[in-house]
Amino acid sequence: MTTIAHISDVHLPYHEKITLPQLLNKRITGYLNWKLNRGHAIENTALKSLMAHLKTQQYDHLAITGDLINLSLEQEFALGQQWLKTIEPPNRAMLIPGNHDIYVPSGKSYMSHYWHEYMEGERADERHPFPFWRQVNDVALIGCNSAIATPPFFANGTFSRQQEKLLEKLLIKTKEMGLFRIVMIHHPPHDDVMNIWRRGLTNRHRFKRVIKKHGADLILHGHLHKSEIKSLPGPEGEIPLIGIASASMGPNAGQPPARYNLYKIEKLNEKFSCTLHEYGYHRFGDQIEKRSELVLV
Repeated sequence: MTTIAHISDVHLPYHEKITLPQLLNKRITGYLNWKLNRGHAIENTALKSLMAHLKTQQYDHLAITGDLINLSLEQEFALGQQWLKTIEPPNRAMLIPGNHDIYVPSGKSYMSHYWHEYMEGERADERHPFPFWRQVNDVALIGCNSAIATPPFFANGTFSRQQEKLLEKLLIKTKEMGLFRIVMIHHPPHDDVMNIWRRGLTNRHRFKRVIKKHGADLILHGHLHKSEIKSLPGPEGEIPLIGIASASMGPNAGQPPARYNLYKIEKLNEKFSCTLHEYGYHRFGDQIEKRSELVLV
């Protein structure tokens, strides 16, 4: 059996001084949102408790589907690097970016510098960092990048034609290897997103197209700060598409509180089974409990 843990949208709190020149771009809107809204809901204590609870579990690899930080400040990337190393070494955790990690264009270079160890793996084309994949026992974790720098008040992502072509190659290769294929992407590749024109995944038809043609066994996303179970059509039926709440959302914040998921994957007679185990807070109270269990495959 292989167990994959999943968290997303950590939004590490950053309390150091931010200078005015650092805010003379899109960051000003994100900073005001943090001060007036999100910063009151995100709780460092909730994150610490959730990760401490996760540490008590036996799992083989941790999948993080983006938004580790908030404003793409270089200091935040350094903070994110430190936090990652307290959670898992690079060979036990895999990270893809979210829109807040590439909030401004400079985020891409900072991300490559500070977080590259958590984004290492095999690639279909070494000239392109995404998608990349890692093998964990009988499981292939495939990481895509939907994050781009956008104008103020926009949080949408995109899925390029180049990524579609490269993801196709990885899906074919990992299927031929007989692996259970998990695809990671930050933005949800479905249509049920409020204000999808500014928060959704543009060119999601490309993602859907390659999945429908070559399939996958499980798709994980973040971005919406809520846990949800949907599906995308594949060549042999529906493929589970799982979103997850923010790992830092406090239990009394009025939004879906922090969660982590465990996916227990087992191969028997050349067929896979996958069971989802959801852990997290309830909307009230401060206890982390097992909330649900569901057979996905």
